[in-house]
Amino acid sequence: MKPSNQSNADDRAVSPVIGVILMVAITVILAAVIGTFVLGLGDQLGDTAPQASFDVDSAGDNAAGDTTLNITKTGGQDIPTSDLVLSIDGVRYDNATVSGSGDWQTGETRTYTEDSSGDFPSGEATVQIVHDPSGNVIFEATADFST
Repeated sequence: MKPSNQSNADDRAVSPVIGVILMVAITVILAAVIGTFVLGLGDQLGDTAPQASFDVDSAGDNAAGDTTLNITKTGGQDIPTSDLVLSIDGVRYDNATVSGSGDWQTGETRTYTEDSSGDFPSGEATVQIVHDPSGNVIFEATADFST
């Protein structure tokens, strides 16, 4: 009979090498997760721009003498109009009047009318539609604002 303070070979715990490997793996995973959120990368994961395509139909003066820009959505996912901002030659038109509301669906045309903060430029200009929540440009084209 063996003394009670001795253990069998079957009673041994996990070897120290395996324990160290597991602890290092857990530490690396935790450091990666915490680092992602500390550096702010976690916030950017949800702010991706939607995929859509557009066409600039025309630009000209309406009956009131205001310059208008017609843009037709030709494909991609529906986008809330309130999430989009018009930029022409790098100038944001946050308050430009937009026809229609709700989700901009494929086949719909939205008319942008100059706002009180300034007129649209004259001649050719670069038109961009910016997805405001993500800050990404989702459309860019050249339009002619000659009257």
